[in-house]
Amino acid sequence: MTSLPETTTTDTAGTDTAADDAAPGTAAVPDVPAVSAVPATPATPQGWARKPSTAPTGSIPEHERMITDARERIDAIDDRIIGLIQERSAVSAVVQKARVEAGGRRVNLSREMEVLSHYRDALGKQGTALAMTLLELSRGRV
Repeated sequence: MTSLPETTTTDTAGTDTAADDAAPGTAAVPDVPAVSAVPATPATPQGWARKPSTAPTGSIPEHERMITDARERIDAIDDRIIGLIQERSAVSAVVQKARVEAGGRRVNLSREMEVLSHYRDALGKQGTALAMTLLELSRGRV
C-alpha cells in the first residue's frame, strides 16, 4: 500500500476517500503511482509546443519576447495541470474500485457535492464548472 497525504486524496472524484479509516493526515491508497511517477514533463499534444524564435534576441521587440516567454510558461503550467488531472483520475479509480469491491456504490453524491463546493468557494461560479468536468473525467474508470 502507498500512503498519500490526505490533501492528495481529498480530490477523488465522486467517491469517499480512505481517509476515514487511515491515520490523521494520511490515507491508504493501493496501486496508485506516487506523485514522482507522473512525468515531470508530460507528453505534449502535437502542435502544442511553441518553437523558439530563430531571430536574434536584439531584433525581437521586448513586448514580443515577454509574450513568448509568458506563453511558454503557460504551456508548461498546462502540462503540469494535465499530469495532475491524470493522477487524480488514477487515484479516483482506486477509490471507486475499492468501494465497489466492498459492496458499495461507485459514486458517492455527497462527496461530489463537497468537491463542487470546494471548487466554487475557491474559484467562484467557473470553479463549479471546472469541478464538474474533473468529476466527469474521473468517473467510470474501474
